[in-house]
Order: sequence, then structure tokens, then C-alpha cells
Amino acid sequence: MLQNSRILQTSPQPFNAPPHTSAPSPSSFQLLPTTPHFPILKQQCRLSRRELTIYSNSCLLLLLGDGSRARAEDDVTNSDQQGENLTNTLSCTERKPTKQVFFDISVDREPVGRVTIELYGDDVPAGVERFSKIISGAAGISYRRKEFVKIMPNYVQHGGLRSYGVDAELANKTGSNLAAENLVEEWERMYEKCPGTKNVAGSVSIIVRDPSKPPPKFKLVARLGKLEIDQEEVGTDPNGTEFVIATKDSPELDTSSLVIGRVVEGIEVVQKISQVKTVQENTSSPYFKVAKLIGDKRAVVAERGFNRPYSKVVVTNCGVIQ
Repeated sequence: MLQNSRILQTSPQPFNAPPHTSAPSPSSFQLLPTTPHFPILKQQCRLSRRELTIYSNSCLLLLLGDGSRARAEDDVTNSDQQGENLTNTLSCTERKPTKQVFFDISVDREPVGRVTIELYGDDVPAGVERFSKIISGAAGISYRRKEFVKIMPNYVQHGGLRSYGVDAELANKTGSNLAAENLVEEWERMYEKCPGTKNVAGSVSIIVRDPSKPPPKFKLVARLGKLEIDQEEVGTDPNGTEFVIATKDSPELDTSSLVIGRVVEGIEVVQKISQVKTVQENTSSPYFKVAKLIGDKRAVVAERGFNRPYSKVVVTNCGVIQ
């Protein structure tokens, strides 16, 4: 035990350190800059509450300035759009007439007066050309001795020309086309250009489309021993020769007619036409509603007779003034 205790006694001298062979590599902490500018940078980042408040208010003012500038740009854009819409509205309401035409009207062979109309040839050239050619007779056929076929509370409607029979033959002799394709394109352009009600009181327009026309009916047809699906058109498209004169604002006409002019003289004659007694319509009948829904031709024929005048309202003479 004593020997073991003597063996366990340690020398009072410390252990010798290992010999220094190479310089240790500098650690990441030793790479920190020790220049006198580093503590100055740290000191500069320390801001007081007063300085932070000033800086934050300045940034807020800058942000608000950018927002107001953006709002100002939006206001300028909106004002430009409103100015463009106002220009379009003025161009639609203040149109320049290019020529005048007239109609002499009679009711049951009794003359009631003359209606003078100004036409907008610069805005709707295709519609005015079609209308003026028929009035002058240059199309081979005219509105003379043709009747008004419908009298509504807001407008009166003339029957125009037929796309078949004698009217079509006379028009074909002069090379006139009674189709309304170019008139529909002109209607689409004016419908998008002019906002609001187009058919105001006193306006004259030609009917170029029928928005209430039902879709074609599909039916099976036997041809050469085979069954084929065929389409049957219900009703006919307008040919662009029927015209209406509005006695009151008539927004219901905007989807079907192209405004080509306005009445400048003889509006009292149009009022006399609107007072003629007509056939009472029966569109509220459930039988008519069902027939109209299924595309029954009898409903189409019956609808043509609604609001038809009992008296003959005829154009006795018409022509171009200038």
C-alpha cells in the first residue's frame, strides 16, 4: 500500500508543453476587422427615438406622395375616358344633316299633311343611301302607295318593300339589292358608339334585324330513302326597307333599328297617324304564348296583325328635297 502511494505521488513540476511546430490558422473570430472605423459604424447605427420618429414620418410622407401621384394619374385617365364618352355622345346627338326628304301622307284617302326628314349621310352612309334611293325611285321601286302597317304607343311603322313578287322584280331590274347585311354592320358600329337611347322622339330609323326571331326548328326529312336533319326557318329577316318614326323615346327599338335621320317638319302629321285605331293585340293569351314558344307559324301570322291600323295610312308621294 505504501509503495502504491509513493508511486501515485506526482511531481510538483508541471507537464512539459508539446513543442510548437507551426502557427495555428486564424479562426473566424480573428478575421473580424479591428480597424478603428468598426466601432464608429456601430455607433452611427444607434438612433434616438426622436431621430427614428423623424425618419419614419419622412418615409410616410414619401409613400403618401407616391399614392397621391398614382391617384392623380388615375384621375387623369378617368377624365380622358369621360371626355371621350362625352365626345361620342355629342357626336351622336348633334349630327350634321346632309339631305332632306319628304312624305305626303293620307288616311283613308284623305290627305293629312307632309313630313320632312333630315338624313345623316356622314354618320350612316349605307342606311341613308338605301333610304334615299327608295324614296327617289332610283332603286326601281318606291314607297309610293305603300302603307303603314303598325301603330304603337311610342312609334309608327311603315311596311317597306317586299323581298319577293313585283317589288323584288322591279328592284332586280335596276341591280338593287334588298339584303341588309351591310346595314347590320353599320347598326353594330353605331350601337357601340352611341350610348343611351338612340330612338328618341322624332327620330327616323330603318329596321335591320329582328332580335325576337325564334331559332330555326330541326326536323327529320326523308331524302333518297334516307332520313336527314333539316332546319326550318321560322319567320323572315327584315330586308332593311321598313322604317319607323318615333313619337316618343323608344329604347325598345334600339336593338332592331338603325337611326338615319329625324323629323324637322310635320311632327303633327305623325301624331295624327298615331291616333288611328288599331287591332288590339292578344299576346297575353296562354294559347298564343305556347304557339309562339314552339314556333307555330300561326302565331307569327297572328302577331303581324296586332296593332295594325283599321284605316289605310298610305304614302301618296315622296321624294328628295336636297
